[in-house]
Amino acid sequence: MFHLIWSIIVGFFVGLIARAIIPGADHMGFWMTAGVGIVGSLIGGLIGNLISRPPPGSKFHPAGFFMSILGAVVLMLLLRYVFHM
Repeated sequence: MFHLIWSIIVGFFVGLIARAIIPGADHMGFWMTAGVGIVGSLIGGLIGNLISRPPPGSKFHPAGFFMSILGAVVLMLLLRYVFHM
C-alpha cells in the first residue's frame, strides 16, 4: 500500500517537472498532471531499469528518476499532439 501512495506522490512531482519543461502545459489540472507523471514514471522507470539496475536494497535510483521525467515529457508531448492541447 505504501508503494502505491509513494508512486502517486513521486508521479505528481515528476508531472510537475514535465509540465514546467513543456511550454503551454500550464492548463493541466491536478489529476491530469498526476496521471501523466505516474504513467511517465512507469514507462521511464522500466526503461531506466533496463539501462542500469539499481544496487540491491537501494531506495533511490537516479537513472530511473531521470527516465521518469523523460517519460513524462514524452507522454505530455504525445498527448499535446494527439489532443491538440
